[in-house]
Amino acid sequence: MFSGLVKHIGIVKQFSNETITIKSDLAPKIGASIAVNGICLTATRYKDNEFDAILSKESRDNIAIENLKDKVHLEEALTLNDKLDGHIVQGHIDCIGIIRKIEQNENGFDFYIEFDESKIPLIVPKGSIAIDGISLTINSLQKNIFRLTIIPHTFYNTLFHTYQINRRVNIETDIINRSIYHILKHTTPESTPNWREIDSILSSY
Repeated sequence: MFSGLVKHIGIVKQFSNETITIKSDLAPKIGASIAVNGICLTATRYKDNEFDAILSKESRDNIAIENLKDKVHLEEALTLNDKLDGHIVQGHIDCIGIIRKIEQNENGFDFYIEFDESKIPLIVPKGSIAIDGISLTINSLQKNIFRLTIIPHTFYNTLFHTYQINRRVNIETDIINRSIYHILKHTTPESTPNWREIDSILSSY
């Protein structure tokens, strides 16, 4: 699990077949989880400030794979002692978004990102979302385009200052939204517990 607060930038040294090699100031242990542009990967080798990770075919087919070059966002997995300053991020990409417009305002930069219409129920205005692994707040939503306001600190200390219109980005929706939507979608009147059953369940704790 991650928080979406990216503090490290890595440099992709090689990406061949399914193996990616990244140079960074992190020193992940073999088997440790690390988010690369928001994708949860497992470190399989570490030596001389470089680590390897393997991307499955499913991952490669569902991410903005063309961005796994040059510089990438990195985040180590949380521990129980860490603060959750962002939001709960799993590192499981839901869909790919496309930056359609960028506007500068007095508080930072507005990014308008288009996404798959099937994900609209998971996108909540003023809710959380992870873009390339960065925890952000959805300012507004109009059909299948949402607006993010990137404050200067985030803009200049992540790779957002390099992003251009039509760039594809990895999107992970909020796990709470996904869970609620899944439960409601698969709940039938017959499977919904009545109040007596709910009271019985609660009284057992």
